[in-house]
Amino acid sequence: MSFWMIRFPRAQKCLNMALIFDTHAHYDDEQFDADRAELLASLPANGVGLIVDPGCDLETSRKALAIAEQHSHVYAAVGWHPENCGPFVPSDIDALREMAKHPKVVAIGEIGLDYHWAENPPKEHQWDVLRRQLALAVELDLPVIIHDRDAHADCFAIVSEFPALRGVFHCYSGSVEMARELWKRGWYVGFDGPLTYKNARKTVEVAAEAPLDRILIETDAPYLSPVPLRGTRNDSRNLVHVVEKLAEVRGMTPEAIIARTMENGKCLFGIA
Repeated sequence: MSFWMIRFPRAQKCLNMALIFDTHAHYDDEQFDADRAELLASLPANGVGLIVDPGCDLETSRKALAIAEQHSHVYAAVGWHPENCGPFVPSDIDALREMAKHPKVVAIGEIGLDYHWAENPPKEHQWDVLRRQLALAVELDLPVIIHDRDAHADCFAIVSEFPALRGVFHCYSGSVEMARELWKRGWYVGFDGPLTYKNARKTVEVAAEAPLDRILIETDAPYLSPVPLRGTRNDSRNLVHVVEKLAEVRGMTPEAIIARTMENGKCLFGIA
């Protein structure tokens, strides 16, 4: 019996049960090569109704789209991740544009800025790649999935250059003050395994204050496994632990969190 069935036994009996929307999971990652198809096929029976798989370069974006074509509950996003954008050339925007025409592509992502690793591409190159992809999202009227690691001020400044743009700050790690500004502008924030970590004080503060219609839940699978599963390969079934922590912080039931974040995710990504 799955953990989902143990934790939420009533869900099995409810035809209209609220299913989890994992709005950020990298099932294109090689860590899933051995069991990808079987795992993805099993997720609806384990309480996971929808997934968005964001690419990190042209190759993984194509792979995410191929996975989405094979599984009705999986959607894709396409883009250049800041850690991977070193080889980016301007003509790559044309390739992203073509992929984004596919009905299973619901966002431009995972894109953004990452200053954490010294070996990452130069900041100026990251800024250029991000701006070009944000402009593409505006052109195509698609939301974006933003990666922001140790680059809060610059990331906020650059996305602010595109006031018509909307999206999610994935695995949000910024301040409450910055989050308030994002919410005012219609942005979402995503909560992942780190919400369950002992040092998650700032993230918990953001989760406690976030408007309910601006919250998404994510795994970032195969990374960022929640407590008590840290150190293991993450997948969408583990989101129940993030849900439970978010429900505790908000004083809500897990079922209410699941239903609310499903609605939010479908709204952002335009999924009926």
